[in-house]
Amino acid sequence: MKIDSTTKVFGLIGHPVKHSLSPLIHNSSFEKLNFNGVYVVFDVAPELLENAVKGLKALGIKGFNVTVPHKESVMNYLDFVTEEAEKIGAVNTVVNENGILKGYNTDVQGFIDSLKELKEDVRGRKAFVLGAGGASKAICFALAREGVESIVIANRTLNKAKALAEYIKEEFKVKCDYCSIEEVEKFNEIDILINTTSVGMHEVGNSPVSEEVVAKANFVYDLIYNPSETLFLKYARKNGVKSANGLSMLVNQASYAFYLWTGEFFDKDFVYEKIRGEI
Repeated sequence: MKIDSTTKVFGLIGHPVKHSLSPLIHNSSFEKLNFNGVYVVFDVAPELLENAVKGLKALGIKGFNVTVPHKESVMNYLDFVTEEAEKIGAVNTVVNENGILKGYNTDVQGFIDSLKELKEDVRGRKAFVLGAGGASKAICFALAREGVESIVIANRTLNKAKALAEYIKEEFKVKCDYCSIEEVEKFNEIDILINTTSVGMHEVGNSPVSEEVVAKANFVYDLIYNPSETLFLKYARKNGVKSANGLSMLVNQASYAFYLWTGEFFDKDFVYEKIRGEI
């Protein structure tokens, strides 16, 4: 990869970001397409987000992804947000068009494409979503759009879960309830169980819910992809429950972000091969 004065710079902002596979995905794709670009990561603490976004804009960074914990708050510092991202209430991709920062959400379609790859049809099914942050909003939005029968949002902060549940009900006319994470233990039947929290990413050996909860599910999905198997997913494997981590969603949402920046989709098979060589 040759870097010169015409190289376009892209990146990722989040906290923490050292675990991210995004540089591997985008840099290998730039190289394969002979696109003169480079992708780097920026660890941005929440209290520095505004300054960081202003800095990225001032430096002429051509685009950047947004991950935990900034997907919601970054919207306050952008010049334009798409209607879909506005409805979701979260942005994960930003394009710098001549000094105008435009926010998009590619997580929704990335998650839907991931389900298709896994041959999981969610229509008419019941889903439990753990967490009520930016990632959860995109997942609930996708599930509702794909025709689930109902959603239960479980979160440590009940007010956030309640607000998201009410919004999903109003926007999609889908049955949507909420509860605390602890209350999930009381449900006897769980069809789809999705973890959108960061539990298991940093707290190695921790799971957002107990093994007993995971064992009740028919399908378990963890948005975390590094480590590739969290304790949450180990519980699923131990109990013979079909499960998947968030790698497919990462690759699919990245493909849409890459298109927004370059006008081309990258080769997903090539990207998966690259990732397999690294993890």
